Amino acid sequence: MIRCINNAFQYSGGIPKEILFDNMSTVVDQHNTHLNHVKFNSKFEQFTKDYAIACKPYRPQTKGKVEALSKLTNRLDVYNYEFEDVDDLIKIVREVNAGLNNEISQSINDKPINRLLKEKEYLSPLPSDQIIDSYSNRPRMYNVSKESMITFKGNKYSVPTYYIGKQVRIEESTDEIQVYYNTDLISRHLKSDTFLNYKKDHVIEILKSDALKHKDDDEIELFIKNNLMAMDMIIS
Repeated sequence: MIRCINNAFQYSGGIPKEILFDNMSTVVDQHNTHLNHVKFNSKFEQFTKDYAIACKPYRPQTKGKVEALSKLTNRLDVYNYEFEDVDDLIKIVREVNAGLNNEISQSINDKPINRLLKEKEYLSPLPSDQIIDSYSNRPRMYNVSKESMITFKGNKYSVPTYYIGKQVRIEESTDEIQVYYNTDLISRHLKSDTFLNYKKDHVIEILKSDALKHKDDDEIELFIKNNLMAMDMIIS
């Protein structure tokens, strides 16, 4: 959530004097029903400094201000399954956002984009790039080569051919790496000192898409057994 708020500040070009939050676990560690004592969790408190508050419990007039905006996401329902990757989704969200910001709002009888231009005068400046980056937590991305491989710590690991030309990220454990495209786990490999590391299914996909595209699965299996298994690579 902190990363989302951080991105929102960058998109808006500044920081508001005050922010309203519900009493969600990502913001507060505990609260009571006397409306007086709210304890932010330490990470969020460090992030917000002096410019954020949590909305008080049992105050629906305040709570509604926070939750009403979530209805805007319904505008995205018609685009379900209509995008290929995260870049397509970002483009759709930007188009929907531009449309909303240029509609007359009944509550202010004006376009939100016009109100934003006025309110920007009152935004506090963004912190240094170093502080922004510390909260961005941007994962390192890896390019999938035309051989359907990624290079991680000097060795190569296979992924399905669908992801050729795309970018993926890696999560690393003690003995294994997991390869993700957006939030989808697309491959996992045991860590290896061998240069080439293939999943057998991926090898078959690669061969069927290029060198052995006219061969059937049995012929490809035989080719792998006779020609590839003895090479300096791991096929699991």
